[in-house]
Amino acid sequence: MDGASGDMTLAFELAALKSLASPNVVFNDARQWTEYVGVVSDKPTYVVTNFTRKHRVRQDFFSGPRGVTESLENVAEQFDTDRHVFIGTNEEDAEIADSTGWEYLPLEQAAEAADWELADDSDEQFFAEETRDDWP
Repeated sequence: MDGASGDMTLAFELAALKSLASPNVVFNDARQWTEYVGVVSDKPTYVVTNFTRKHRVRQDFFSGPRGVTESLENVAEQFDTDRHVFIGTNEEDAEIADSTGWEYLPLEQAAEAADWELADDSDEQFFAEETRDDWP
């Protein structure tokens, strides 16, 4: 994402992160031009933690037991940067960004600008099959 400010907090909605071929590569790339990067989701904490551990994603923040809206509000308060950008996948994500004062960036647009590879359908099926609802 050429020209992006280094004084930025970047948040990925979990579904957006799961739609990337190499989440770890994306996070490492984003660290080159952001101050903080993390994941927010309405899913339980263990779902986010399992995914990020499995893909070796080191995040500066995550939702915890909060939903996306409350998480974005808390992150904006804790991480004082010039910009707060939320990468999501749908209109609901865009509305949440707008209501919390974050800039919204659709995943496809972010991936194109940063040259990130999106997962293909077989990758998404692989991730879906590994999801467990009976844990912890």
